[in-house]
Amino acid sequence: MRTFLVLIVVFSFFEMKGQTFEVGVMAGGLNNIGDVGRTNYILPSGPAFGGIFKWNKSKRYAWRASVLYGEFTADDTKSSMTSRQQRGYVVDNSILEFSAGLELNFVEYNLHRLGPAFTPYLYTGITYFRYDYNYIDANQVINYDDQRDGAFAIPMTIGFKYRISQVLILGGEIGARYTFTDNLDFSNPEDDNLDSLDVEFGNIFSNDWYVFSGLTLTYTFKRKPCSDCFD
Repeated sequence: MRTFLVLIVVFSFFEMKGQTFEVGVMAGGLNNIGDVGRTNYILPSGPAFGGIFKWNKSKRYAWRASVLYGEFTADDTKSSMTSRQQRGYVVDNSILEFSAGLELNFVEYNLHRLGPAFTPYLYTGITYFRYDYNYIDANQVINYDDQRDGAFAIPMTIGFKYRISQVLILGGEIGARYTFTDNLDFSNPEDDNLDSLDVEFGNIFSNDWYVFSGLTLTYTFKRKPCSDCFD
């Protein structure tokens, strides 16, 4: 009897009216904001792509999870700062991130009604990412035992989404990630074995950022019955 009741609760949960899920892809570009390269906030220097899932709990918000892989190049010679141009460092890094959080709609976004659906949105939550852990010595990027490191970040994203058909949603977003590391550009490796080399440089009191700019395309499913379309 207890098992039967549990099953009823579980099936009721997944059959709640108004549930709409989205699953899809995201693609665009990635850039860093740190101690090497340009200081532009939004200027992709490498490709980025991934997958995204949303659970629209109401017209005003959705739970969201995503996986994103991207690459960026930080090039001092393309910086507007004379000191960086003279230094001439060039570093490449790759990022694999996992993110989950809450997407907040500016206006009511009802996918259960026929016709257009559009809203700007904000997204934030928690992100964990993996990246190459290197350092720079004598103007050369040194791969430190083929290591990769991990860190958390806080995503701050603004975007829009628009229904282009009854089941397809097109979106665009710009999302900055404030990271809890200062070594995306290999300027501050935190390793006791490297202390004697004096390889730290730049502002060691400011952590790095990276920014994803791109598009999303999602497919919606588990919609309400048509009799409810105009509720």
